Amino acid sequence: MAMAAASSSLRSLRALSISRALSPLPLLRGFALRLLHQGVLEEGRRGGPGSVHPTAVVHADAMIGQGVMIGPFCTIGSSVRIGNACQLHAGSHIMGDTELGDHCIVLTGAIVGADLPGQTIIGSNNVIGHHSVVGVRCQDLKYEAGDKCFLHIGHNNDIREYSSIHRSSTSSDKTVVGDNNLIMGSCHIAHDCKIGNNNIFANNTLLAGHVVVEDYAHTGGAVVVHQFCRIGSYSFLSGGSAISQDVPKYMMVSGDRAELRGLNLVGLQRNGFSSVEVMKMRRAYRKIFMPINTNMGQFDDRLAEVDKELAECPAVLSMLQSIRGSFEQDRRGICKFRNWCGS
Repeated sequence: MAMAAASSSLRSLRALSISRALSPLPLLRGFALRLLHQGVLEEGRRGGPGSVHPTAVVHADAMIGQGVMIGPFCTIGSSVRIGNACQLHAGSHIMGDTELGDHCIVLTGAIVGADLPGQTIIGSNNVIGHHSVVGVRCQDLKYEAGDKCFLHIGHNNDIREYSSIHRSSTSSDKTVVGDNNLIMGSCHIAHDCKIGNNNIFANNTLLAGHVVVEDYAHTGGAVVVHQFCRIGSYSFLSGGSAISQDVPKYMMVSGDRAELRGLNLVGLQRNGFSSVEVMKMRRAYRKIFMPINTNMGQFDDRLAEVDKELAECPAVLSMLQSIRGSFEQDRRGICKFRNWCGS
């Protein structure tokens, strides 16, 4: 009797499985999904080659370029615009009013844009790493719900895994990242930051709101930068440093509440500065920050002396402008310096 009952139950389960398999609902859902993806491809790409995985959810109003590859379980919102030859890897999501340029790669788990007022614009040839969050709401308490906020990213940036880049905190400002930057894993660029070109941020570099980083700056790992600070071009921030004031151009800083440690000689040489330029910058640095005796006048007097003696060198003039600019109204001044630090 037990064996007969078990055999009857098995036959019932098989019949139920067959009836479900033959049910038209899964077939209709699959057919509708294929039609949706085919329509998106044909309308957005105008017949260009590309692929959309059947599990991806692509809104019919999204604008998709030619040759776009959309992987499993991706979602693309209604206001999204994706350029040609982009790759969206499994589980990546693009939302809100977001524009992605040509030849971009969005890796697994990354989130780009948000369903908020405002816009995220990303240029061409960018890589957005695994589980990065780019173009989402800022963490500034002065942000008001419903206010438009913006993020603009240029071209050829490599944004590595678990990094975060936030939109601006107000509609009158925007977060900006330029071109050719390497932003390593777990970095954070907060609201309203202005990042230039050709910078390298090592892992866990954290930039607070309104920070300005010029061009060709380089940070070591676990660097933190206070809000409203400015990091000058060709500067180097040693690993583990806490930056609470401006770092002038061409200089190197280190330490908790970082202090000037001299010129970034390695960076200057690597970026093509001549030996003559470096020699004049070292001379200027010593006169400004390493006075031989106390009779060389106040800080402003030493700046004026260097301006008179070495201003014919464009690099020295740029250094002086960077230092003086840090003492303008609403600026934070420069990092502290010690007379014994080398250059």
